[in-house]
Amino acid sequence: MRQFLLTVLGTIVGIGLCFILMMLLIGGLIASAVSSTSQQSSKISSDVVLTLDLRTPLRDHSGTETLFGTPALSVVDIVQSLNAAKSDENVKGLLIRANGYGMVPASAEEIRLALIDFQTSGKPVLAHSQGFEGTSFTAYHAVSAADEIWQQDTTGFAVAGIRSEVPFYGGVFEKLDAKPQMEQFYEYKSAANTYTQTNFTEAHRESTESLLTSLYNTAVSQIAIDRDMAADEVTALFKGAPYSAEAAHKAGLVDKLGHYIGAQEYIQEKTGDENIKFASLRKYSEQITQSGSTIAFIGGQGPVVMGRSSDGSNPFSNSLTMGGDTVAGAFEAAIKDKKVEAIIFRVSTPGGSPTASDQIQNALIRAQEAGKPVIISMGQYAASGGYYVSTHADKIVALPSTITGSIGVLGGKVALRDTYAKIGYNVEGISVGGEYLGAYSPDEPFTQAQQAAYRGQLEDIYVDFTTKVADGRDIPIERVREIAKGRVWTGEQAKDLKLVDELGGLRTAIAVAKAEAGIDEDKNVKLKVFPRPKTTQQQLEELFGQSVEAQTDLAALRELAQMPEVQALLEARARLEPGQELLADLPEVE
Repeated sequence: MRQFLLTVLGTIVGIGLCFILMMLLIGGLIASAVSSTSQQSSKISSDVVLTLDLRTPLRDHSGTETLFGTPALSVVDIVQSLNAAKSDENVKGLLIRANGYGMVPASAEEIRLALIDFQTSGKPVLAHSQGFEGTSFTAYHAVSAADEIWQQDTTGFAVAGIRSEVPFYGGVFEKLDAKPQMEQFYEYKSAANTYTQTNFTEAHRESTESLLTSLYNTAVSQIAIDRDMAADEVTALFKGAPYSAEAAHKAGLVDKLGHYIGAQEYIQEKTGDENIKFASLRKYSEQITQSGSTIAFIGGQGPVVMGRSSDGSNPFSNSLTMGGDTVAGAFEAAIKDKKVEAIIFRVSTPGGSPTASDQIQNALIRAQEAGKPVIISMGQYAASGGYYVSTHADKIVALPSTITGSIGVLGGKVALRDTYAKIGYNVEGISVGGEYLGAYSPDEPFTQAQQAAYRGQLEDIYVDFTTKVADGRDIPIERVREIAKGRVWTGEQAKDLKLVDELGGLRTAIAVAKAEAGIDEDKNVKLKVFPRPKTTQQQLEELFGQSVEAQTDLAALRELAQMPEVQALLEARARLEPGQELLADLPEVE
């Protein structure tokens, strides 16, 4: 009877959720239509100050317009919009609401470059912060090039540097009698350490400290230039954090204290028109038109997976993936487009499936064989599988703070047979065929033969990966294997190692693409996005499919999320699936 009542209740709830979903969907479609009509009649035709809000998370580049409106502004949108605005006579200045806590280092660096590009117009750039309360330098780095930085006077300035924290589940697994069985090529492919260790190994600590030091030094040197200070002075100020707003002002870290409304009035005065209106950069980006030679823009962000990409257009999931079928299809479409003279492949991924990575790399080579140069523009990170897809490009452009490299492979599983035994649960398998049939079982540990065969598969991938790097980058294979071993590098370090050709963001990549395609450097170009945006039907199919998945996941969580130990186990298992992965160990910095 209890199960019957639960089933009935679940059905009623399900019907209710579907009804609510349909109402939201209809409302979203109406809102989208109204928004579209409004946008057609709201083009900026008078003098304005553009506004940019950095307080929400930024994607590297935008996805498809969703059923519920346009996607949030991305780093690439900001770069392109500010580049257009600098020569727009109707745009008189820029007012930024700074992020107070932090963002991906490379995103902060590329936004800074976009501000510097915009400032060549002579138009004022003002940034306002309601406190730099986070300890990471990234939020401050993003706006350090502004002409003036304002801070609300009742807040604090806590910027001190950069920090990474890595979870280790080795002790949890030991207490639960779970057996992590990982294979990694090699010692710097340290994502595997999360499952097997209780603290940093020597190699893991070395690479992480080197990475963070490079990111820190890049930011300090650039902030010093922006704030007209010596690098040692900036370092000393960071070491002395935190400060009150008044102390930060006195130290020269910010220029004025005041509320956002005061900053609005101030920049209006700077333009010479106290009644000038404000317009969001989001709205402005929607009205930009481009002309000139055509360069294809193909974007890939999120883990590399087989199949189609997830671009975040589903309102029930913010998942972003770089699908082999989608990206390869985009290359094929760009190849067939006779107007496309070059291709910029924007890569922002920690890696993933070697199969999908190889599919994408093959599509890139096909484009080159069709006579279309391919330039890689590395975004937030382009590591492991993200570097794999980049190896044969004509040129690779990365930001100094891009995290790249991680030329290596890892894989494995966490066997739970003895964990289940603690509560009397047992799983037994019967196989008909070869011994390797049970290799991916999440219950049984590898047999000795299975583990040897599995390691052999990963070694084949590693040899293939390093060979591709050697061939594509024209580096002796012996040297590649010295700098590979799964180690991550910043873009600046990667350039010294010849893994990257030039340092810079999207605008640098465009300049390189023009040169490779023989387009005059002073000639305008337009970026044509591939693949085409998803249709409404495609978005609807994903929408309803995701709602079913969400209900299933919720039911599982209700059963499993009672004990802290189980929560830790679930988190660790979610980070790794059986099989081979070209995943980088990307530190979460703060």
